[in-house]
Amino acid sequence: MSGGTTLENANPVIFQRSGERLQAATDADEDIHDPIDDREIFDMIRSINDPEHPLSLEELNVVEQVRVKVNDEESVVGVEFTPTIPHCSMATLIGLSIKVKLLRSLPDRFKIDVHITPGTHASEEAVNKQLADKERVAAALENSSLLEVVNQCLSTRSI
Repeated sequence: MSGGTTLENANPVIFQRSGERLQAATDADEDIHDPIDDREIFDMIRSINDPEHPLSLEELNVVEQVRVKVNDEESVVGVEFTPTIPHCSMATLIGLSIKVKLLRSLPDRFKIDVHITPGTHASEEAVNKQLADKERVAAALENSSLLEVVNQCLSTRSI
């Protein structure tokens, strides 16, 4: 998917995908309040495609369930993601893809915080500032070329 000719991380480590979430009998019952939890958020973002490789963010260990925090009562979701290399130029795009997926999937009541795992990226502060700025995120999504790349990251891959 990369627009360049050289991959930044040409030989990434590939991790095994976790199993599917087991569904309880009450999960389909609309009359029972089912709070959103860490695993549900992880399931929403784990299959996002990496912009450079034909792999998911889970397979590259960019997202992990232990780095997802949800407080359903306070309507807050926090996701830390870990770029595969410290100078990854795709970090902002990956964070934007995670944020867009959650914005599209969650009820409007949720405040979504997507940021880089502390100490894992050279431009961590700048990327986090961009991802936290609603106006910058909105402006990025008005850019049709960038939106197309985000949508490619969010599209379902044929296996």
